[in-house]
Amino acid sequence: MGRIAELKNMIGEGRVGFSMDEVMSGSHQFEPGMGPPGRHPFEFRVTWGPRNMAKWANPLNEEFMTQPLEGTVTVGGMCYRVPCKGTLELAYFTEGKIRYTFEVSVEGKDYHFVGEKVNIRPWNLPVSHTTCFGTLVEKETGKLVSRSVTFFKLWRTPTFLASLRFA
Repeated sequence: MGRIAELKNMIGEGRVGFSMDEVMSGSHQFEPGMGPPGRHPFEFRVTWGPRNMAKWANPLNEEFMTQPLEGTVTVGGMCYRVPCKGTLELAYFTEGKIRYTFEVSVEGKDYHFVGEKVNIRPWNLPVSHTTCFGTLVEKETGKLVSRSVTFFKLWRTPTFLASLRFA
């Protein structure tokens, strides 16, 4: 059996997934009383990808185009490269969004981040795929801690594409 046929069988049997490394960087501002005033750096460096491409690519599966992510997050004025873990949802067809959701713990307190790339349409991909609007909230209380805007820098595209690994 050829290598391509073997790969097709592995994908169909759910034995193949992939992962990629992504960096989103920009800034955030704390809500009043939640941290130092002004703009601060905000960056997340995550690895994401489905473990099972057959389930991931099946629109009838609840895992359709949703995959785990993990890495680190820097929230200026709060933490530097702290581990984070969550999911990345490619909601192209349902909501026209890409949604990053992850949890992070800082000094014994748990936080929840949701960042979205919005208005994804074929004619605006260079903008919609590069800008992510996020909120960080206290997990226990739901209280808003900060709002962020991060960017996928286009000069990182070669590194991003080269990070593709099949597993």
